[in-house]
Amino acid sequence: MATRPETRYAKSGDVHIAYQVTGSGPIDVVLVPGFMSHLDADWESPVATRLLQRLGSFCRLIRLDKRGTGLSDRVKIGTLEERMDDVRAVMDAAGSQKAALFGYSEGGPMSLLFSATYPERTTALVIYGSYARRLRAPDHPCGITAAEFDAFVERLEREWGGPAAIEVFIPSMAEDPAIRQAVANYLRQAASPGAVVDIMRMNREFGGT
Repeated sequence: MATRPETRYAKSGDVHIAYQVTGSGPIDVVLVPGFMSHLDADWESPVATRLLQRLGSFCRLIRLDKRGTGLSDRVKIGTLEERMDDVRAVMDAAGSQKAALFGYSEGGPMSLLFSATYPERTTALVIYGSYARRLRAPDHPCGITAAEFDAFVERLEREWGGPAAIEVFIPSMAEDPAIRQAVANYLRQAASPGAVVDIMRMNREFGGT
């Protein structure tokens, strides 16, 4: 298990946002997580640890738990705009004037909004495994239907506490008992069932309905 870095807190309005800084490269990279995260629990995973160490080998890596999740205040999830501005608060607290944003999954739209809102503070934008919209529309046929989305949210709420929807998120490891237990533990640490529902309902609105 890797040594965990110091966890610090940035103030975003009245909300405390947990963040960690590792690495010492010449550029700053802000890793904007998916719909949930847990800064400390990431270091318990060999796979996540390798990724974080690799990123920290060429940059100063800044990571955060978004409001309502992980080590940050367990408050209402808030709007996309509020959650995006939590990134700005963390950058300020970490002394980062400009950074490359690496957003994955839900972190993608947040990173896009940040770069549009604060172009002078964005040096690069990397989007991985993300999306512009969630729901299907005439101009977005690759989305899912509203009924499919709502059914998935209900499933997450029902299965939370275990490896909820593991075959959707990591299908290649879905049958491994050790991985299933590790995922269940991580999810419980990262968020409550109610927070997950609120997050997914916010995600439903990305790009319109």
